[in-house]
Amino acid sequence: MKSKAKIAYDEMPYPTVIVVGGGFAGLEMVRGLVDKPYKVMLLDRQNHHCFQPLLYQVATASLGADSIAHPFRRTIGPMPNVAFRMADVHCVDPARKVVVTNIGEFSYDILILALGSTTNFFGNRAMEQFAMQLKSISQALDIRSDVLQDFEAAMSAHEEEERRRCLNFVIVGAGPTGVELAGALAEIRRTVVHREYREIQSNMMRIVLVDSNERVLKNFSEKASAHAQHYLEDLGVEVRLGDRVVGGDEDHIILKDGSTMETNTVIWAAGVKGVTIPGLESDVNEKASRYEVDRTNALKHHPEIFVLGDCALMTDVKEWPRGHPQVATVAIQQGQQLVKNLVRKANGASMQPFVYKDKGSMAVIGRRKAVVDIGTYNFGGTFAWLLWMFVHVIQLVSFRNRMMVLFNWGWKYISWKNTIRLIIRPYVRRNTSITQPFTAVE
Repeated sequence: MKSKAKIAYDEMPYPTVIVVGGGFAGLEMVRGLVDKPYKVMLLDRQNHHCFQPLLYQVATASLGADSIAHPFRRTIGPMPNVAFRMADVHCVDPARKVVVTNIGEFSYDILILALGSTTNFFGNRAMEQFAMQLKSISQALDIRSDVLQDFEAAMSAHEEEERRRCLNFVIVGAGPTGVELAGALAEIRRTVVHREYREIQSNMMRIVLVDSNERVLKNFSEKASAHAQHYLEDLGVEVRLGDRVVGGDEDHIILKDGSTMETNTVIWAAGVKGVTIPGLESDVNEKASRYEVDRTNALKHHPEIFVLGDCALMTDVKEWPRGHPQVATVAIQQGQQLVKNLVRKANGASMQPFVYKDKGSMAVIGRRKAVVDIGTYNFGGTFAWLLWMFVHVIQLVSFRNRMMVLFNWGWKYISWKNTIRLIIRPYVRRNTSITQPFTAVE
């Protein structure tokens, strides 16, 4: 293939593979198809890959955005058979084998949709209007600015009620994102607020984690879940289980039992749903908001289109009757398997079914506080914390990202400080003409 690498991209005589989405699955496809007999085009609305598992650390000022992001063009620059276009995909026309975007149409022989997921509000219009989300770098920076602005507003507040409202932080959803975010905010209260906002009593800062389930980290083992809740409560997080937020506005939330809580900041981490685009409605499972695929991740009505990761629903697997979990390891493994299958296809061989290898789950709550489930083994504490750090550093895209993350973590561990507390882009709350708070329909 070295001699063929000199051929200009536009002149390559290979089948065209379009990959929509540069998340974990999309990036795995691009890397795997380098120097393979395919002409690859990556489409994404952003110009960078974002390592989403560490977004909460950007939101809580432990890491800078450039520590967990990597430009696509730096990745694909050395790849002779891969190109990138920054574009919003509007729809797919499978009859013409065309992807329609805001910058034009792209023809394909094989289409790979790795669209990822978006926040699922489960019909709660109040939270959809007023709650903050954590699915992108821009949203993480909004949360960071909002939290720091609330601290400054509390410093200048004249009334205790107003000060407490500024310092009440509500996180909805006790999955890994919600648990990790709550733990990070609790550590900020113990260190940064206590040392640097001396006019505020740090115990006035209230962190409330709300979930409708009976335990935190419901998809983890009961032992890991119990450990996580103990760590959270030890850090002073109020854990409210078996409850849910049904309404509210910019100043307060309404809980299922009718009680209210004054707060300026609600962060919604209660669930996700797959992203779908127009043109392939016949393959969408509306209830799950995911594309139904076969064991090779191909659409049943359009076998030349493959769907990977969070937006793929493979239900004919005995171990996963409701589809695989919407986590990075599934997306990565599906990408790796599809690369092998496309190579087999190019060589005239049949495709092999995807088999998910569950490598376990882990979540970090704070300094030396983490939980890990690996097969029948589950443990917490310092070793789990170190293992969590190792796994996440290894998965980062570039050597530079790994070094930046390690340096920031090391400095934070030594200094007990979240170093990147900059309000560069002040967060402005949405203006609304609604005078009455929403209440979700039961």
